[in-house]
Amino acid sequence: MSDWIDVCRTDELKPGEHRVVDLDGTEVAVFNLDGEFHAIEDVCTHDGAEIASGTLDQDVIVCPRHGARFCIRTGQVLSPPAYEDLHVFPVRVEKDTIQVRDDRWD
Repeated sequence: MSDWIDVCRTDELKPGEHRVVDLDGTEVAVFNLDGEFHAIEDVCTHDGAEIASGTLDQDVIVCPRHGARFCIRTGQVLSPPAYEDLHVFPVRVEKDTIQVRDDRWD
């Protein structure tokens, strides 16, 4: 299990915004969805490109390269050309600081 790492203060990530952080060599995108924080691996499962710069439509991110759609809350792929879900990372808020950790090896 990895340690929790700080992303930013809650007031630095407004609704609809995101931050990308390096989590032990993995790029993770942390989103503020109407005051709830969610984190996904910043890699489209279709071709390995970054996904965080894609269009955000409520809780859906659209890959900027080929248009695959994913739910940020669950990581579920919603449309091709991707067929594999994104990994969703645990997020918590401690003393007004957003934190994320890598649970893939728990």
